[in-house]
Amino acid sequence: MAYRNGTYVAFDGNGTTDPTKGDMKYYALLQSWNASNKFELTFSDSHKKTYQVKDTSSKITLQARLLERMRNSKNMLLIISDYTNWDRGMLNFEIEKAIDHYNIPIIVAYTGYSNILNPRALAGKWPKALYDRIMNQSAKCIHIPFKQKSISAAVSQFSIHNKRDELTSSLSYYTEDTYRGWGYL
Repeated sequence: MAYRNGTYVAFDGNGTTDPTKGDMKYYALLQSWNASNKFELTFSDSHKKTYQVKDTSSKITLQARLLERMRNSKNMLLIISDYTNWDRGMLNFEIEKAIDHYNIPIIVAYTGYSNILNPRALAGKWPKALYDRIMNQSAKCIHIPFKQKSISAAVSQFSIHNKRDELTSSLSYYTEDTYRGWGYL
């Protein structure tokens, strides 16, 4: 059995490999935060632990590589932006497998927000697989803004290993006091 210490980052690739477009730019920003010693955020990126998958790879090869990465993951950071699609590409596959097969807690990070105090109001942004699992309460999620301090806190706090801090809801979120402490309110 694999040691599950990575953070699996999921986002809608929007059919591009250009790191300056769509959700790819948020993943690139996340990687730069993680690599920099100027930020508190550090995590083990599950995508760095296996061979890269090329655009020419078959869907079966891609899915196998994603599942391998998931087996080594303690949590999933799901980036949601205005570019995120309801039902396109591999994102719904990733969410479904993370929740249904690997019981991975989901950290839902929304771009363009300084705080998330009512996750249900953002339901229109959720990909189909997430929407379905939040509605049937099979997902364990914390909803946060795509901000360095909130990501750092959630990644370190919520994992398959932290039973004490285990998420008990599909609609968990941090309090106003927490956001004030981070300087986001």
